[in-house]
Amino acid sequence: MSQPERQPNTAFSVRLESEVDFAGWRDAARRLVLNDVPPHDIVWQTGAEDDLFADSAPLPDIPSGRTLNVPREFIDRAEAVACHTDPSRFAFLYRVLFRLAREPELIKIASDPDIIRLHEMEKAVRRDTHKMRAFVRFVEIGEDDDKRYVAWFEPDHFILERNAAFFVRRFTGMRWTILTPKGTADWDGEALTIGPPASKADAPAADATEELWRTYFTNIFNPARLKVKAMQAEMPKKYWKNLPEAALIPDMIKGADRAAKEMIERMPTMPAPHHKKIQARYWTGKDEPTATEVPAASLAEAREQAKGCRRCPLWRDATQTVFGEGPEDARIVFVGEQPGDQEDIAGHPFVGPAGKVFDGVLAEAGVDRRITYVTNAVKHFKFEPRGKRRIHSKPNAGEFQACRWWVEQELGFIKPDLAVALGATAAQSLIGKAIPVTKMRGEVMTREDGLRVFITIHPSFILRIRERADAEAERERFVADMRKVKELMAA
Repeated sequence: MSQPERQPNTAFSVRLESEVDFAGWRDAARRLVLNDVPPHDIVWQTGAEDDLFADSAPLPDIPSGRTLNVPREFIDRAEAVACHTDPSRFAFLYRVLFRLAREPELIKIASDPDIIRLHEMEKAVRRDTHKMRAFVRFVEIGEDDDKRYVAWFEPDHFILERNAAFFVRRFTGMRWTILTPKGTADWDGEALTIGPPASKADAPAADATEELWRTYFTNIFNPARLKVKAMQAEMPKKYWKNLPEAALIPDMIKGADRAAKEMIERMPTMPAPHHKKIQARYWTGKDEPTATEVPAASLAEAREQAKGCRRCPLWRDATQTVFGEGPEDARIVFVGEQPGDQEDIAGHPFVGPAGKVFDGVLAEAGVDRRITYVTNAVKHFKFEPRGKRRIHSKPNAGEFQACRWWVEQELGFIKPDLAVALGATAAQSLIGKAIPVTKMRGEVMTREDGLRVFITIHPSFILRIRERADAEAERERFVADMRKVKELMAA
């Protein structure tokens, strides 16, 4: 089909359906660049007003036999840049595309001004996307069937629609709405709807979950690593007004020196002075196994027998056996890896930093601790001494296989509806073989005895993540896992 001659200096006017209509831009840009229309002859519009000087002539068809090939890298970058708030972004993207059609290697020239600008705009959008995922805080409203979660966020760019799929994946089982000055995203559990802009007045007031955020933030704050400038770079002050934990920051900075000293005092240490005395209560001095080869008649008897366990060499250096705790008719049994330094000294499971994260996540997910029993695949603390500190060391296969004697007795007496494997060691102990936790996370396996085993991470994994935003994202995934556990119990 022949095209009518275009008069010199006649501008094509391209109206896109929305501020983030990348598909519309891509289609129009392809037609125009294949017709050799230079960038200065095109007016790109996304607002409600028309350009008075733009021609309303239809876009040209693609000439027969002509094709356009551009690097995939440019398409990926352009899709992100289309969400930038720069009003000239679509015109700029077309200019780069027009050049790419004539300079195929352009995208590789890092010193080119257009490529530098493309990179900076993409970086700004991706950073804003990352901040939204880290700093959105939902507030619960309504009850029962009307319950939903609403959040207010103020992005720099038009990232809401691009980011909404992430929140759908993370909070699939929730009904939620994210309000922003640039649009709203609403998920009703089945369909996602993008709506008009909102104001902060539309957002609900604070609720009880804000106290959970403050508790969590207090527990993960590491005063020994405090770098104020780096923290403000990761959590810019403009976000503070919408973050419940932000009110704690000034006082935490002021008290960082004192808190660091207190933290050092709580750091893993060599066994407490009473270590030998505690051991003396249980160890007879002989190397032969004690009566622990005889199955116990009750959970209480198993706990008592375990105090003298020597089924593997870990008893020699540990302070004491750390047995499981919880009701004997618990519906859920959580199995971790092994006790840590604080658990070894206290004699109770999940009382250290990871235990605090675990408690907070269960509370947020609505899992009733009164119906849970917590234990570990290995009952003694395995560590490597470094100076005056005791550093956690992963149990080997022989050690947790030896300790399955106790875990299986716990499960046999409690007869839970569900066991939750917190990490790879726990999963291998419960299933009897190595499990790829990262691939099978969130899945349920059924043992030969009929016990269902839910696979997830150990909460200590969250504490090992250095980047605050990444740690928060991982914690949210862990909360989502615990909500699945709750659903499994309700099923």
